[in-house]
Amino acid sequence: MACISVQCLLLLPTLAILLSVFTSVESSIHIYNRDPFREVGNAYLVSGGSEGVASSRFIPPPRRPFRSTAHDGLSYIRFENITFWRSKAAADQHPTMAYNSGLVQIIIFEAADRDNIGGSPYGGQRSICCTADHAKLEGCKQGEVIRTPSVTDANWPMMLNLNFKGRQLSVQLKKKEVYIKKTGMYNLFFISCDPKLKGMKVSGRTVWKNPDGYLPGRMSPLMKFYAIMTVAYILLTAIWCLQYVRHRQDVLPLQYCITGVIALGLLEMIFWYFDYAYFNNTGARPVGLTSWVVTIGATRRTVSRILILSISMGYGVVRPTLGGLTTKVLLLGITYFVASILLDITKYVGTINDIAGRARIMLVLPDALLDAFLILWTFTSLSKTLEQLQAKRSSVKLDIYRQFSNALAVTVIASVAWIGYEGFPQPAKLKSSSPFLQVYFKTTDPFNERWQGGWIITAFWDILAFGLLCVICYLWAPSQTSQRYAYSDARGEDEDEETESLCKETPQGDIGLIKMDRKEGSDSSDVEDDTQEGKRE
Repeated sequence: MACISVQCLLLLPTLAILLSVFTSVESSIHIYNRDPFREVGNAYLVSGGSEGVASSRFIPPPRRPFRSTAHDGLSYIRFENITFWRSKAAADQHPTMAYNSGLVQIIIFEAADRDNIGGSPYGGQRSICCTADHAKLEGCKQGEVIRTPSVTDANWPMMLNLNFKGRQLSVQLKKKEVYIKKTGMYNLFFISCDPKLKGMKVSGRTVWKNPDGYLPGRMSPLMKFYAIMTVAYILLTAIWCLQYVRHRQDVLPLQYCITGVIALGLLEMIFWYFDYAYFNNTGARPVGLTSWVVTIGATRRTVSRILILSISMGYGVVRPTLGGLTTKVLLLGITYFVASILLDITKYVGTINDIAGRARIMLVLPDALLDAFLILWTFTSLSKTLEQLQAKRSSVKLDIYRQFSNALAVTVIASVAWIGYEGFPQPAKLKSSSPFLQVYFKTTDPFNERWQGGWIITAFWDILAFGLLCVICYLWAPSQTSQRYAYSDARGEDEDEETESLCKETPQGDIGLIKMDRKEGSDSSDVEDDTQEGKRE
């Protein structure tokens, strides 16, 4: 088992170096690099992004210079050098003398007002652009996007218009800020209703900012959460190290593995905090740092699951090695590590935009299925270990394993209950980090309306993992009796106590020597029996 954690730790720097680069990936800064417009119904459009944004604490006075900083209390969407490009053939289709020869519209709307964009004059399929029938029945302007003012604010959905002039091939919106006065999930689209502009492209970038920085709204609470978790792991590390140093002569290989999991968890929480802090201050996510923390997280989850599985098999307490099962456990761990890191790299390293539904399922399902298989194997092995300890009447070990099985059962029940709770319709939608919930919410919540509580999903799984780790640390903490209960059965324990008393009474007697020989023989045969049993399994 010690070899398992060592091999995983050796993989950590190698994979992180391969994944790391020295540039940053834009995140709350959305980049458009000649993105082509696609045809949707009677419109041509490009999605400019979707983020949860909290309302500004104040709005700067108009026509007065104001220097914006990351923590200035302002929320806005800033357009920087947004340029629309059309082909020469499209420009030639308009009359030479025409001043406005093509309209492009920038639409910003809050998810709750999504029905205010588009319309249907006869109750059929909705259209984005105003047609002759729409113009007669709804009073919109033909050739423009149908917009119905919001009940709460007549200026929203926000609409910005740009016109090509004459035969020019591009039109640009150099810089403009749209301030956010209401908390919500905002969506940005570039739309054209002119068929002559088919094949148009857009370049430039938009910056999405919240009052306290550039972190998207659904991620903002996670920075404080990881700061708290860092403190929690520091306390756990201090307590564990104190026990470790006090009883360093009696430390078991199993406790080496627990130490490795604690160290990985502490590093993961620290790196996550710095990753989010950098993201919040700059609006860009560093690929190198994010790659490191994702790799550490995948390693920690893999080692944790292998540790729980190995404990369930009796490693470190009932048997000295896993025997013939070592190779199978290693292969399962490597497979889980690969599936986990692929999913996390896709989610975190790159962009904050959601990956496509099909790609998400392809990455989520292997991770979820491996988790289910690990749970099944863990409980099957734990049941066999409990039966063995009960048959051998090893009361001390049986009590420890019963407490461990109860904690594991509570963890699984809590996980299933949480998944079930999140699966039912709620007043507000949550963006999920759990593999099962990601599939559910992607199909039922395309607008991420419950973004404000999305951080709770990630926090729940981290807290649950930390709680189970604390239980394991409590049950298998280094102590003076660590070596005494390792790899010995109940009879060996009883004889150990009897031997000590007899040796004290008859230090030079034959009875004491006989008892000692019996004990040593019993321990030796126990190790052999456990090894043979592992090979048979």
